[in-house]
Amino acid sequence: MNNMNQILWTPTQDQIGASQMDAFRKQVNARFHIELKDYHELHKWSVSNIPDLWKAIWGYMAIEFSSDYTKVVDDESKMPGAKWFEDARFNFAENLLRVRSHKPAIHFKGECQHVRTVTYKELFVEVEKLASALRKMGVQKGDRVAGFMPNMPETIIAMLATASIGAIWSSSSPDFGIKGVLDRFTQIEPKVLFAANGYFYNGKAFDSLEKLNSILDQLPSVKQVVVTPYTESHPDISSVKFGILWNNFLHDNPEKLEFEQLPFDHPIYIMYSSGTTGLPKSIVHGAGGTLIQHLKELRLHGNISMDDTVFYFTTCGWMMWNWLVSNLAIGATIVLYDGSPFHPNPNFMWDMVDELGITHFGTSAKFIDACRQEGLSPKDTHSLASVKTVFSTGSPLVEESFDYVYDHIKSDVQLSSISGGTDILSCFAGGNPTLPVHRGELQCIGLGMDVAAYDFKGNALENEKGELVCQKAFPSMPIYFWNDADGQKYHNAYFDKFPGIWHHGDFIEVNEHGGVTIFGRSDATLNPGGVRIGTAEIYRVLDAFEEVSDSLVVGQSINGDERVILFVMLNEGSLLNEELISKIKKFIRSNCTPRHVPAIILQTKDIPYTINGKKVEIAVKKIIHGEEVTNQDALANPESLDLYRNINELL
Repeated sequence: MNNMNQILWTPTQDQIGASQMDAFRKQVNARFHIELKDYHELHKWSVSNIPDLWKAIWGYMAIEFSSDYTKVVDDESKMPGAKWFEDARFNFAENLLRVRSHKPAIHFKGECQHVRTVTYKELFVEVEKLASALRKMGVQKGDRVAGFMPNMPETIIAMLATASIGAIWSSSSPDFGIKGVLDRFTQIEPKVLFAANGYFYNGKAFDSLEKLNSILDQLPSVKQVVVTPYTESHPDISSVKFGILWNNFLHDNPEKLEFEQLPFDHPIYIMYSSGTTGLPKSIVHGAGGTLIQHLKELRLHGNISMDDTVFYFTTCGWMMWNWLVSNLAIGATIVLYDGSPFHPNPNFMWDMVDELGITHFGTSAKFIDACRQEGLSPKDTHSLASVKTVFSTGSPLVEESFDYVYDHIKSDVQLSSISGGTDILSCFAGGNPTLPVHRGELQCIGLGMDVAAYDFKGNALENEKGELVCQKAFPSMPIYFWNDADGQKYHNAYFDKFPGIWHHGDFIEVNEHGGVTIFGRSDATLNPGGVRIGTAEIYRVLDAFEEVSDSLVVGQSINGDERVILFVMLNEGSLLNEELISKIKKFIRSNCTPRHVPAIILQTKDIPYTINGKKVEIAVKKIIHGEEVTNQDALANPESLDLYRNINELL
């Protein structure tokens, strides 16, 4: 399997006909008296008729509200600042708690622990208790409530209780460093902080209380710290300022859960940029935009129904956690996991798939590649009969990883490589149950997302690489940045390059059949001789080398031009000798272009990644140019940067 555009999976006509995407197309046809024949026509209609598209989605998703909207959007060409679903009043948590039955809402699997299941009825009761306790301690609409929690049911309960009141939820993973947490939470000044006493990873229990105390010393806004016992049943929290155990915080006779009815654009989440090149941006997302966009993606593009069991390997600090939690609004069962994906054995995630009957398995491109490098072949060792869809995001999924999924995981599965970001809390492009999967491509641009590739002058490109832009407004755009009264930070982040057009910062190509290829971040794009090259183009080629376990490529400014520098991590027993260097250069030249060939290839012992599994080319590029990397707490392995500090002596 080495041909670009090769089709690896095609839905049957029965599968297409049974999909929610096709049902939605038929409903659109009936409602607006048109005859859209397939997804391509549906998407073209969706971006040409933005108000009608979102009106149709609002109705199809049966969003619960107390007051209906009077207008879908005031001006879809207005970016930023378009106003959506004016006069609508609803509550985000109420929509996620629509189901009140004994159906499983959450399966929680902690590392080396038995599965714990929470039903929808139990979830509602726990949210009611916690919301009552939060109200009694004075939490009000607009207050910030923060989580420093593992990916466990209590985190979701705390978020839903917060949202039911109209307060704003923000979370950070407990494996973040103290500075990383403070860089985020000091900006938003939370009133309440939820934490666990610790977390598990790779067979070890890590204490969170000492780190928590250091955080609280510099976070004076916090009036209450609610601690969930996790790594031990009776933790001593006597040293925790304003600390109280979860069960002691709850009241035996809670007030009836009253869902605060709020405008469509009332804030629900504060998310953060990775912060690897400076202080993280505090991105505020609206409840309505988040809900309607997630439901569109999950139900239509993901074809998820209440009969499905959905898993995404994520921490609570990554936007995929928010995406996963929104499946509760569908009535699906979600699976949470806390720990290493390879402990106690490399097949553990696949064991869990069979144990829990997971239908939609979500992970990162890095995890799929790690399985490949481990030599795993889950299709030979596991049933995986339940799996219908594999989601991948975090970084571009290379062609060889597409091959690996179909050769070694499951041949009859929809592989949905998806791409969006924390900035939009959703996707620009992703999967589609009515379209084939082409090797190395995202299946399509999302409904209502007027995505294009632009050149540097702002001209739209066809079948050429360019900057990812969105030409019309969409509901899940941030409503504002925190502490950005004049909106200047927001404007500079997305609208500085192309006025009035959302510029996302990815380097992409949209081909003739609507497929999308992501070539990496455009700020990491290489530019030798004035020719723009996406880093993912080189990573794709290197994936064919058995000697190379990982790689990182950056551009170095020199003599008014830029040269390409490639760092490689080698598998045990391999040597970076002249023969291997020549082999790599020749292969890159023949599979890409002479411009792609690195001027220098060096061996490294480690490559920096964010906690969410994204390579950090920009930080290494800054180091090579003698600049300081000011914020390293978003990195999973910040010590790796030390390997590059004296690299100029070798260049």
